[in-house]
Amino acid sequence: MRIRLPLAFRNLKIMACEDTVHGKEIMMRNRYWLVAVVALVVISCTTPKEKKSEVDALKINYSIRSVWPHDTEAFTQGLVIHKGQLYESTGQNGTSWIGLVDVSTGKLDKKVILDQRYFGEGIDILNNKVYQLTYQEHTGFVYNLKDFKKIKEWTYKSEGWGLTNDGTNIIMSDGTNQLHFLDTASLEIKKSVSVTDEQGPVKNLNELEFIDGYVYANVWQTNLIVKINPATGKVVGRLDLTQLYNDARNANPRMDVLNGIAWHPGTQSLLVTGKHWPHIYILKIDMAAKVAK
Repeated sequence: MRIRLPLAFRNLKIMACEDTVHGKEIMMRNRYWLVAVVALVVISCTTPKEKKSEVDALKINYSIRSVWPHDTEAFTQGLVIHKGQLYESTGQNGTSWIGLVDVSTGKLDKKVILDQRYFGEGIDILNNKVYQLTYQEHTGFVYNLKDFKKIKEWTYKSEGWGLTNDGTNIIMSDGTNQLHFLDTASLEIKKSVSVTDEQGPVKNLNELEFIDGYVYANVWQTNLIVKINPATGKVVGRLDLTQLYNDARNANPRMDVLNGIAWHPGTQSLLVTGKHWPHIYILKIDMAAKVAK
């Protein structure tokens, strides 16, 4: 037997169902609003960080003044300008030498050719002497600048990568984040400085150049040259030469990494090249130090 509810009860039941449905709709709308608000909060929090990461606070601006030819056979390890003359050292066993560069052709007048057991590395010139490192042979050489006759050899415990000087000390890199300051007479390490940037230690410091109180260093296997305060080891500027790398690669697909920095004080120009690069680029750079905030 079916029991028929009074009209009042039926209306109450319908109203209860409608309220339940309406409540569900309100809950769903509230849920949508909550998701939207959370999404806006996430976007507002992450967007500034993403924008900040896209801008390098230490970027050094530059422009290309000129382009010279470079010997594509040269596995460049060091580049130095002394009294207007450009010197270059090369590496790899059997093809390591030091020479004077003819800037009109890029070819080297070879003055020192290392025995094939040595893998040549960076060079520097100070007090009419030429200093040269070797890679893993733990041996350095000193030559008379006038005739390139060997004066002496010295040994070191680390690998040898790049050389420069601050007018008093020879400064050496060894592929780590360390810069070593050597006494010019004994060639013993007087002190070492750890190089860091806002991310921490900067490793793979390679070819070096001392310019107006700062050490500029190639970072091996990157297109970067970092500007270092030698007193603190802090990176105060960064030069991104990806544009030059791409240009060199288009001209010579067998080229290797960026390596080679020389400063011409007379024209305030920075010369850069790389291993087997077809060009030496002459740059004008922004010399102001930049410190990340």
